[in-house]
Amino acid sequence: MGRIEGKVAVVTGGADGIGAGVVNRFVEEGARVLIADIDVDQGQALASSLAGVEFMRVDVCQRGDNEAMVARAVELFGGIDILVNNAWGGGTMTRVEMKTPEALAHGFDMTFYAAYWSMRAAFSYMKANGWGRVVNMCSLNGVNAHIGTLEYNVGKEALRTLTRTAAREWAPTGVTVNAVCPGAKSAAFRRVMSQNPEMEKMADAGNPMGRIGDPYDDIAPVVLFLASEDCRYVTGNTLFVDGGSHINGYPWAPTLPCE
Repeated sequence: MGRIEGKVAVVTGGADGIGAGVVNRFVEEGARVLIADIDVDQGQALASSLAGVEFMRVDVCQRGDNEAMVARAVELFGGIDILVNNAWGGGTMTRVEMKTPEALAHGFDMTFYAAYWSMRAAFSYMKANGWGRVVNMCSLNGVNAHIGTLEYNVGKEALRTLTRTAAREWAPTGVTVNAVCPGAKSAAFRRVMSQNPEMEKMADAGNPMGRIGDPYDDIAPVVLFLASEDCRYVTGNTLFVDGGSHINGYPWAPTLPCE
């Protein structure tokens, strides 16, 4: 306990799913946390149930919201030590040739640009302290080229490139930047499975360990490691926290309508 005692963390998409799992772990380990989420009801409910946690409504697609989020953490807690870029929302499962420019732009806004603006805002504080941790939640969707989610796939792979480039440039400053590709029953996973209920059993059965992970028990401990002093010599990496799904790829092949 106390591996990030006294640290200040911002978690985007922190009201539910993987984000909520991370928030709970961080609080247990002594951090003060700002939950940034567009869902006011869930965000406020989670924040009010935990000590040292505040909530801010944030639309990560907006540059100003990302910058204001970092400024708010500094105002509330006196700084920012840990940034977890986790937010995702929207998107529909359609074929490549049916994707719209608006869908692709949304994918980049919620992944690459959201992380870029928040990282840029946080970096000056982290650099000044000589210590910082950035964890970007990426996805096996991009690594394995899952069907139907082009905007999500390309956005998350762009985020991995941002992760590695920032890690290289920021390495001398004491700021580490890493990515996690989780396999978990996140909020996004639940939304997809509600549209394809027959695929949840297939998803569990197709995982080498026989199940899709839990946000709190399986994903959050790895994010905690990347946010802690234990990660002082680890940067620019992608950790596949997926029960082994990345090893041979994942048999994700829903039937999608043609144009």
